[in-house]
Amino acid sequence: MTEPINTLITAQLDALLHGETNLTANLANASALLKQTVADINWAGFYLYQPQTDDLILGPFQGNVACVHIENNRGVCGTALSTQTTQRIADVHQFAGHIACDSASNAEIVVPLTLADGTKLGVMDIDSPSIDRFSVDDQHVLEEFARVLLTHVDKA
Repeated sequence: MTEPINTLITAQLDALLHGETNLTANLANASALLKQTVADINWAGFYLYQPQTDDLILGPFQGNVACVHIENNRGVCGTALSTQTTQRIADVHQFAGHIACDSASNAEIVVPLTLADGTKLGVMDIDSPSIDRFSVDDQHVLEEFARVLLTHVDKA
């Protein structure tokens, strides 16, 4: 069994982003922190919402090359964006409409990122090569991670 995500990751993120307002830099460091500290993952990063085209475009990430554009309401990321709910998928191959950017990924968790004023920023996406990698507790930690990240984005 994979070790749970340590709740200290949110404090680490808050300290790492302290005083920084650049969105790209903050997302890059957040993805690096996730990839460096979360066990049994093969991709961690962000897709940013493009309101003019109503889709997501690849943002900062750590891992193998990735899909560049994802349509709203398509795949796990597009579903998280359109429903504004976290998608915790035990087996992506069982998810209708899954977009296979990396065939090594078997589980995925996607957290929507919405600013305090309701503006959709995008999604945080994390993949694992292991089936059923992410627990409910992991989901809560990652949702808190996203909340902390957004406090720094709101200042940008």
